[in-house]
Amino acid sequence: MILLNFLNDTTEVKLMSMNKQINEVNPKWPVHVGIILDGNRRFAKRLMLEPWKGHEYGKEKLKKLFEWCKEFGVKELTLYCFSMQNFNRPKKEFDYLMKIFIDAAKEALEDKRVRENKIRIRVIGRKHLLPKEVQEALAKLEEATKDYDGYLINLAIAYGGREEIIDGIKKLAKDVQQGNVKVDDINEDMFKNYLYLADEPDMIIRTGGEQRTSNFLPWQSIYSEWVFLKKMWPEFEKEDFEWCLDEYARRERRFGR
Repeated sequence: MILLNFLNDTTEVKLMSMNKQINEVNPKWPVHVGIILDGNRRFAKRLMLEPWKGHEYGKEKLKKLFEWCKEFGVKELTLYCFSMQNFNRPKKEFDYLMKIFIDAAKEALEDKRVRENKIRIRVIGRKHLLPKEVQEALAKLEEATKDYDGYLINLAIAYGGREEIIDGIKKLAKDVQQGNVKVDDINEDMFKNYLYLADEPDMIIRTGGEQRTSNFLPWQSIYSEWVFLKKMWPEFEKEDFEWCLDEYARRERRFGR
């Protein structure tokens, strides 16, 4: 894993982007990108707002993110939206976040871009722990997009990587008990299908300046390239995303070899 800081000053990045042709897709860019959406609350504090108001700015940034993915050839996104530890947030912030999830799900249902681009949206995590109204809103969105095959967006909500592995072990153990799986047949390729997410991100971006993985996709990310940015998530711009894609393309992925 390479830890890399990206300075807030993106002047050079902007100049590099201007020199590139519009819609130019580098074949070395990643197809599946994971993002830890960190820094919403600190961004709000800078604006002298209540910390949780930053999540609204973060939601608006996500609307732009898909357009960038479409332009740069990224077909799958996995977004860390709400961790298991986030259940410990103050009630006022928790309720605000739940409202954002409900509103965002309803907006996505009505967004013609979802239909026109055939965007499938999945929610991964312990969804049963969320308030019923949130579960229902997310379930409607998943059901409405389940047959789309143009793009895939995985929303990690009520998610924890260790919890994902534990839940996978429980499902596998049940199949073993019922005689559906032989113990000697268990291997990595089989087990990944018991996880919330079988796909492995090519690259994972974390905004907000922290350099840790925070229990995000521990099984799937063993060979992912990590990029850590100092910018808060609401500050993340198109040229930052392109810089991350270029940084990925510059690296030599060895896959343990």
